[in-house]
Amino acid sequence: MTSDPTAGARGFPELRPIRAPAELERFTAAVRRLQDLAVAIHPPSEVWATTTEQIERICDELDPHVVPDERAPAGRAIALPGLGSPLMPPWTIRSSDEGGVTMEGRFTRYHVGGNMAVHGGVIPLFYDWHFGMIVSAAGRPISRTAYLHVEYRAVTPIDVPLISRGHIERIDGRKAFITATMTDPEGTVLSEATGLMIKLLPHQP
Repeated sequence: MTSDPTAGARGFPELRPIRAPAELERFTAAVRRLQDLAVAIHPPSEVWATTTEQIERICDELDPHVVPDERAPAGRAIALPGLGSPLMPPWTIRSSDEGGVTMEGRFTRYHVGGNMAVHGGVIPLFYDWHFGMIVSAAGRPISRTAYLHVEYRAVTPIDVPLISRGHIERIDGRKAFITATMTDPEGTVLSEATGLMIKLLPHQP
């Protein structure tokens, strides 16, 4: 990966996918497990206290290693679930070309909004990421989301393998109009999304 350190002053820095460090997949999986547990537990007070101290120690140990986003591997590890970033749901790109991007994965306890269903706000987050992958696969330059519209067709479950397929419907200059659909293993449509991604100008962040 190469990056111009002055690019941020002029616009969006060039970020490229990288081969993840061997330890990143295990690290990210551990963080995801912690996230799932954090929203699912109700331990005695002493457990809250002791585990919080452990987490704080880990944060202190990691803090000296913070780097700018163009150097951090999280979010650029193309082969890992969620690109190696705990922010993203643990989905993986299964096929990718200029005709579209297919992604497979699942949501977990961390993503629950209520009654063991995926939070409605997590689904647009996923689609925004998916749309970015579609733009990249089509060979389009870096783009920003102008709008994103989601229609919820059915409750999205956790811990179930799901699939999302998306592609560019049409291009109009800097504008790419995109659509995607998420389904469950039986083919039931859970949600559909449409959006507009606009190519950035050289000076735009």
